[in-house]
Amino acid sequence: MLSIWICLKVQHDIAALAIRSSKPVIPPIVLQKFYVYMLFIYSLREFSGKLVSPRYTQIKTQNDKFAHNLELLTEDGKFNYAAYLLSDSNGLSIKVAKYSSLDRVDLIENEEYGYCSLIKATKQVLDKLAIKNKTFAKITPQKRQERKLIDPVALREAVINAIIHNNYANEIPPKFELFPNRLEITSAGGLPLELDENEFFMGYSVPRNKELMRIFKDLEMVEYLGSGVPRILRKYPRSIFTFTPNFIRITFPFEESLEGGQTILTDQATDQATDQATDQATDQDDRLERVLQFCTVPRSRMEIQEFLGLKHRRSFKETVLQPLLESGLLIQTIPDKPSSPKQRYITSSGHKGNE
Repeated sequence: MLSIWICLKVQHDIAALAIRSSKPVIPPIVLQKFYVYMLFIYSLREFSGKLVSPRYTQIKTQNDKFAHNLELLTEDGKFNYAAYLLSDSNGLSIKVAKYSSLDRVDLIENEEYGYCSLIKATKQVLDKLAIKNKTFAKITPQKRQERKLIDPVALREAVINAIIHNNYANEIPPKFELFPNRLEITSAGGLPLELDENEFFMGYSVPRNKELMRIFKDLEMVEYLGSGVPRILRKYPRSIFTFTPNFIRITFPFEESLEGGQTILTDQATDQATDQATDQATDQDDRLERVLQFCTVPRSRMEIQEFLGLKHRRSFKETVLQPLLESGLLIQTIPDKPSSPKQRYITSSGHKGNE
């Protein structure tokens, strides 16, 4: 097991440090921090997994030295744990769970995205949460007003940060949990040794997994600049973050519907209305997913409408077409001419159904 190997390695390094130290006893807090620090260092870079000839179809540019250049090898030339996480086949699985209750008792949905490259799993999680991130809409004489359950920019930053900064030493992946009133994103590992909470919120960047960070940056999925947390704080208070010695959790509260727009169900709402709202939300998720599967080849607006059995063009555009286009899951074949009669729609290459 990875953690056992790391423990033995760290014990060796701690013993060596104690021998070199001029002090007879190293304070326990120092040993603890040193252990945590070395755990991060050895988790991805030095641990050699069981990979022999892995495939990396998610990494487009490859040559004879790409593994060395991307620091995917140990000092003795074997593939390290970062290489294992990025390979097309591995044992890591990221879960997206949904509960009907405010606690973790009533689980109604549990999907796994993994056993594949961490890059592909990340795209799949982003796609899933983009569909779940519903849009409230209100049509006024002046303009159309919209609001998402969660700010899309903050959501994307939080998902990617949780995945690339996760401590994989104990083989614990990040998890994503949807409740009726919030989304919780939990990643393993507290703050890095070199960073305190104030520095974290100020946007200082200390990449935990530099190998993953570099590849995600090359794919333009992340930046080195430490702008992720400030982007989240632009929309949400610091209080959505919870820090423990072993985990970091972000809790996104769901936005209410636009005032005067969709009905907000209160405690006095009937059970029937609640059931109808739940059924409609589920039907909408299924409908959007069906469209993405249908549009793996270019389709016209009329073809998609007929596929769904929808007669009203305006309703189709507001409830199906526009949300998918805004989320980036569906793209236009002629983006420069949105109203072209030759316009077709196709599922984006990043969606799991089109890979």
